[in-house]
Amino acid sequence: MDLKKSDAPVNTVTYNRNEIDERTGNIYEAISIISKRATQINTDIKKELIEKLDEFATYNDSLEEIFENKEQIEVSKFYERLPKPHALAVQEWLEDKIYHRNTKTDSDSL
Repeated sequence: MDLKKSDAPVNTVTYNRNEIDERTGNIYEAISIISKRATQINTDIKKELIEKLDEFATYNDSLEEIFENKEQIEVSKFYERLPKPHALAVQEWLEDKIYHRNTKTDSDSL
């Protein structure tokens, strides 16, 4: 997933309910799938941010040596400007980039 190339909205957007539940036929199932994907995206973003911020970590106990690191501030600002994970997940859902299956219907057909 490339966060820089995503065209997900940064602000609040109202979506057509019919577009959201079109593939599942059930709005609750569609929202459940989207929320699980948003959790995955959030975990990935968090892991990536922690890895980048660990590069700037200093392990000194002295408070006098705390200084402002401009690169660290730029990294933090980049992640603050990103669309929220739920917006990214909804965008992926609408672009049909999320694979999903209903295990109940799969097991019934066997």
